[in-house]
Amino acid sequence: MSVVEIEKDGTVAVIKMTNGENRHNKVFEESMSRALDQVADDESITAAVLTSTDAKNWSQGIDLEWLMQQINEKNTEIIRQFLHGMDQVFRKLLVLPVPVIAAINGHAYANGAIMATHCDFRFMRSDRGFFCLPEVNLDIQFTPAMHRVFYHKYPSFVVNRLMLTGERMTAPELEKHHVIEKACANTEETMKESMTLARTFQKKRQTFGKLKRMSNQPIIDAIDNLNPLHWVDEFQV
Repeated sequence: MSVVEIEKDGTVAVIKMTNGENRHNKVFEESMSRALDQVADDESITAAVLTSTDAKNWSQGIDLEWLMQQINEKNTEIIRQFLHGMDQVFRKLLVLPVPVIAAINGHAYANGAIMATHCDFRFMRSDRGFFCLPEVNLDIQFTPAMHRVFYHKYPSFVVNRLMLTGERMTAPELEKHHVIEKACANTEETMKESMTLARTFQKKRQTFGKLKRMSNQPIIDAIDNLNPLHWVDEFQV
């Protein structure tokens, strides 16, 4: 079974992460990339909702056990492909010619929270799950593009709090600071609100895509030009 699956609900593509904690490794990166390509290629799709089938987790970020295994085995090429591949997943979210709505129905940690940030809109359940960037506690650096996307999407004081403290934030806190559209009571409401918003979009793809690209161009430029240098410094890849 794929770790990422797509179902269509009318003109809305529901992209489901189906692997428990939905940690990011090479299989996840390739599966998510293919799913986003499928959405981009299907001109009947007018919006996408990105969610998880797990009861507790939306995405816990990078699969550190897998990554450490690759480092210990000196699989430099696999690490390089994964890091650049995840950058391309984020890039595809930024340029997809339809809105992408993150239905955050559980924990969104680290690279999971970063992936949610690359979506256009976010809803999150209130009864379970935290949004957290623990990189500062793990001695992990953010890429130049990650810095840009955070400050582009969220108020600077919220970014400082998330990035510099590594603390967990709840859905009501995120709603208060306009990081998410709404703090929802539970998973069912999170999906309902996400799908309701998704169905309102019937925009022309060419126009919508151009607007997204223009808005996100500084982040795209960082992914294309600055992140490759960052990865060389961090992992010698």
